[in-house]
Amino acid sequence: MGKKVVRIIVILCVVCAAVAYYAVWAPHYFVSPKTVVIGKGKSFAAAAEVLRDSGVIASSTLFRAVGKAFGIRTVRAGRYVFESGRSSLDLMRDLETGRSAVSFFVTIPEGTRGVQIAHILRRELDIDSVKFMTLFADGAEFGFPRKTASLEGYLFPDTYDFEWQEDEREIITRMVHRYKKFFVDSLARRAAALKLSINDVMTMASIVEGEAVKDEERPVIAGLYYNRLKKKMRLEADPTVQYAIPDGPRRLTYLDLKIPSPYNTYRTKGLPPGPINNPGRASILAALFPAHHKYLFFVADGTGGHLFAQTYDEHMKNVRAYRKRRAL
Repeated sequence: MGKKVVRIIVILCVVCAAVAYYAVWAPHYFVSPKTVVIGKGKSFAAAAEVLRDSGVIASSTLFRAVGKAFGIRTVRAGRYVFESGRSSLDLMRDLETGRSAVSFFVTIPEGTRGVQIAHILRRELDIDSVKFMTLFADGAEFGFPRKTASLEGYLFPDTYDFEWQEDEREIITRMVHRYKKFFVDSLARRAAALKLSINDVMTMASIVEGEAVKDEERPVIAGLYYNRLKKKMRLEADPTVQYAIPDGPRRLTYLDLKIPSPYNTYRTKGLPPGPINNPGRASILAALFPAHHKYLFFVADGTGGHLFAQTYDEHMKNVRAYRKRRAL
């Protein structure tokens, strides 16, 4: 082999090595940090186009070729934050594992309904709210008895760290798991001691959640509604009517109290068929450990609390006092 041929081979090797380095390991420089959104269902090729359009890489074609050479075919959806100076191989490994995907802390407040949770998650995470509500409607799909109409009441209010466009089923699974982690066997035994089903407890807890503002009043309100149940009185709980009307929550009218619905406790006796929102810890514990008293009536006091009464006459005095205070 002549020296000239050897020289050519060496040159070609050097060139190939340089190209390989440039394509695989050379750092990409750009004004950082750059936020890049990779949507759910995007292919590796589509992700390469997004990186190029965002200014993270110069050539999507070269990036795809490197990915093919290293057997990278899939990417994880998410909102990524990339710093300057990263190589193509590092970027594609990142996309494959979701390492730099930003977590989003989303707070689900106590008393939020399923449909409201869907709206929050759509706004914060860009999930498919229709798919979320379809899954939400089938409690049996997530380990609840088939008589459970939906997961209303069982999506535990808390702060969660979700990923951008996280799978709707995974979101619900995590929220249900958080509920089950809270509602341990000792609480289930307490419900049995009260001769209440879990559904009854969660329904009462949701009503308490809808009524109470002050934590110290939650057991009192729960005890009041249990007193009414024992006396076979209608609960007449406004939050249940809010759940029954199609355009709630809003200020209720007297006509609303006549709506024919199993959730309208002004018309039907007993607890409604299921929870009317997703109650938090304090309201669930209040439903399980209610205060013992003889109250049967209560009205807002205008300060976020309530005035409680044992008799209707005493209740009407409280109502008049509230109206007088509100008129000032």
